[in-house]
Amino acid sequence: MPDTRRFTLVLWLLSVAVFGTTTPRAEFRVGAAVVDATPTEFPVIVNGSMTQREAAAAVTPINVRAVAVDDGKTRLAFLVVDSCMMPRALLDEAKRLAERRTGVRADRIFISATHSHTAPASMGCLGTSVDPRYPTLLKQKLAEAVEKSVANLVPAECGVGIVDANEFTALRRWVRRPDKMLSDPFGNLTVRANMHPGFLSEDAIGETGPEDPDLALISFRRPDGSPIAVIANFSMHYHGGIPALNADYFGIFNEELARRVTAERAARGPEFVSMLGHGCSGDIYLRDYAKPAPKGKTSIDDYTRALVDRAMIAWKAIRYRGDLSIAMAEAKLLLRYRTPDKQRLEWARRVVSEMGDRLPKSKEEIYAREAILLDEAKETELVLQAIRIGDIGITGIPNEVYALTGLKQKAFSPLRPTITFDLANGAEGYIPPPEQHPLGGYNTWDARTAGLEVMAEPKIVEVCLQLLEQVSGKTRVDWRQTMGDAAGDVVKAEPAAYWRLDELSGPRATDRVGSNDGIYEPGVLFWLEGARNKAFAGDREKNRATHFAGGRMRARIDGLGDRYSLSMWFWNGMPIEARGTAGWMFSRGWDHSLGAMGEHLGVAGSKGEAGRILFSTGDGGEALHGTTRIARWTWHHVVLVRDGASVVVYLDGVKEIDARLRRAVSPGVDQIFIGGRNDQRDGWEGKLDEVAVFKRALRAEEIRRLSAGE
Repeated sequence: MPDTRRFTLVLWLLSVAVFGTTTPRAEFRVGAAVVDATPTEFPVIVNGSMTQREAAAAVTPINVRAVAVDDGKTRLAFLVVDSCMMPRALLDEAKRLAERRTGVRADRIFISATHSHTAPASMGCLGTSVDPRYPTLLKQKLAEAVEKSVANLVPAECGVGIVDANEFTALRRWVRRPDKMLSDPFGNLTVRANMHPGFLSEDAIGETGPEDPDLALISFRRPDGSPIAVIANFSMHYHGGIPALNADYFGIFNEELARRVTAERAARGPEFVSMLGHGCSGDIYLRDYAKPAPKGKTSIDDYTRALVDRAMIAWKAIRYRGDLSIAMAEAKLLLRYRTPDKQRLEWARRVVSEMGDRLPKSKEEIYAREAILLDEAKETELVLQAIRIGDIGITGIPNEVYALTGLKQKAFSPLRPTITFDLANGAEGYIPPPEQHPLGGYNTWDARTAGLEVMAEPKIVEVCLQLLEQVSGKTRVDWRQTMGDAAGDVVKAEPAAYWRLDELSGPRATDRVGSNDGIYEPGVLFWLEGARNKAFAGDREKNRATHFAGGRMRARIDGLGDRYSLSMWFWNGMPIEARGTAGWMFSRGWDHSLGAMGEHLGVAGSKGEAGRILFSTGDGGEALHGTTRIARWTWHHVVLVRDGASVVVYLDGVKEIDARLRRAVSPGVDQIFIGGRNDQRDGWEGKLDEVAVFKRALRAEEIRRLSAGE
């Protein structure tokens, strides 16, 4: 869920963090320009829907915004376009044209789309064709924008500010209950996660990933303080609910920010240019489905003006320097498409044959045609870019990128801050992190909008990090989550294994105190907000947790014996009475055991004592229940102490179960499972965090300290 704390401003002070390692240049110069790229011939085809639609007029201008930057050695141009997406072939032609006119090298031109779903179609996708006339106009306007920004180059200074805008963005992709899966266009029941589940939906478990709340502004001004331009970046999909043609909230943001900045300090020379680009927003939208539905709709104007309020706080506090160097690097990455098998291809050809020459009208027809197109193409080449301005890093990816992908780059980048623009230098569809593919949903269905190989995302992240290393001359950061006081208390208690479950990706779950690394199975999601942020990760980071959605984490601990303890934090997403057991969070026993013989800890469901802590020795064995009903979507701490025949379970530091049971498994069993039972039945549906296993019975005072999480 989005962070509900008051927003905090993160200012990257240029004298220390952003420009502390720059090499002075003879002159740092910047120029900016806005070029009107509104179609001149109507009707025009519009991108952004499953099926084709047209617009008869423009409601707002469709613009190309450009900033040229020069340090006396390197010159580059950065463009943001009011477009849903633009094909690489068109952009390559525009770059070559701009190079001929200005001398700016084609591989030093960065062009990204805002992803407005009410913009002219400069490429075809799904059920929409490319507009036959608009790409020719757009190509000329792109080159013109580079030309004008270069002509406006003047001595300049640069600064950057980042502000937390978490209440303006949220996850739109959620895990569905295992009994509420949906069908894909091919008739298969594969959809375990989908977009827009509805507010507080009983059919949804939880979000599939983290959000990125950072609103970033790279600001340029003359040495006298006169503003030149701002390159802004925010991870929120288009706003929508507006008629085409329309620049969506990006256009309103740019106009409003320009009005307020020039009211603060008038520009000298060409007008001030604001350009808001699209951050990593593939799984992001403005609605927070973890809260009740709002009583009224927030208009696009109100939403955007409030976002500009937040941006102005950052802008006013920015510090500037002008003795800066810049660098830019580009790489090309060849990736395969996920092509259809013989059976799928035969089905697709039959469907398309029945369509004749008309456009597709249904999901089945759309994805049948897409299957044929992927089969014909087989592979594609992506253009990836990185820019350094001082110690600011910028990357461009030609895809709809999940928030987690941008956060990975921020974590490991050698540059602080690092900002990622998606749909840059082409449009190759969604790139879900690999763990998202087993959950299905339309952003994983094979099409030009989501057709790259399953491992595309980690390959793209790796190339971007290499480019950031190249432009910075530094090696990437060896990132690890900070150990807060509560995490330190766990370590001091000397566990045999301590899994913080804070990985950005699988398959390895790192043991922070020993060599008992675990392995994540498919059906696990990473880097969601965890328990007790400040306690476990300190003041400057969010604590991170793993979300289990059908998979488990498997590990072995030698010599566990019949005296052991388990400490962990849990967050249940499953409606309590949706099934017999809401979910099993811990299990010790043999994998795939018949009858689930073992020792298991979970939360009871509809089969008695719903919502209470449950300890069981397997089907037909003994079952013990706690007394406190546990609310859904809330963090709690549990400790299991097994001391020979004694079983004691604490919930949030309070004893819930205290009994004596016969031994259910041999003391020599070393297999344990986090997030599911050893027979894989009724696995955990929710988040788990800070899991520690001890080869002894914890004392009451130790349990109280661990449960406090402070």
